[in-house]
Amino acid sequence: MGLGSNLGDAERTLAAAVHALAALPRVRLRGVSRLYATAPVGVTDQPEFRNAAVALDLRVGPDAAAAATGLLTALKGIEHAFGRRQRRRWGPREVDLDLLVFGRQRIRAERPPEGRSADPAKASLPLVVPHVEARRRLFVLAPLEDLAPRLVPPGWGETVATAAARQRTAEGPDAVRVIAAWGGDGWQPIGNGTGDQRPVRSGGGAASRA
Repeated sequence: MGLGSNLGDAERTLAAAVHALAALPRVRLRGVSRLYATAPVGVTDQPEFRNAAVALDLRVGPDAAAAATGLLTALKGIEHAFGRRQRRRWGPREVDLDLLVFGRQRIRAERPPEGRSADPAKASLPLVVPHVEARRRLFVLAPLEDLAPRLVPPGWGETVATAAARQRTAEGPDAVRVIAAWGGDGWQPIGNGTGDQRPVRSGGGAASRA
């Protein structure tokens, strides 16, 4: 899952979102990336974002698409509970939770009404996993690389680490920077944003803007 926010106390919001994800039924928190400060994309006249990624273990059953849309609905429920409002595409966000990858599944499914995006431009679009924009966005790839650098998402033909390296070259060194690491209860600052403390993982595995 990818997490993002740039309104209010974004770091505290994302910490609370991690706890909300971990509290979902039949879900186990498997890993939390480092926290990144990231430059806005698309609409640049707005505050910096804070972005992270979370890896969850959950029981899928025989119907992966149904499990993915169920998880998506839970994500949108958390966004609503945290005060997410409809705004223009690429605009500021109270909190944004995205389903980036779902194991090694490739999914295209109709979104249930309660799983639709708060972005009006995307509200009618189907759920597509892997996330269609993840491969081209360093604010997604950098935290995802913390959790699953060797993962090759379906259809990518390259690892997350390779995609992240390409986007670092394309977007430049100032596009993202590490500012904190997960301490179990919340974010622990890392020096001046150049530290390399590793993400928190409980096992290996994979790790959502929609």
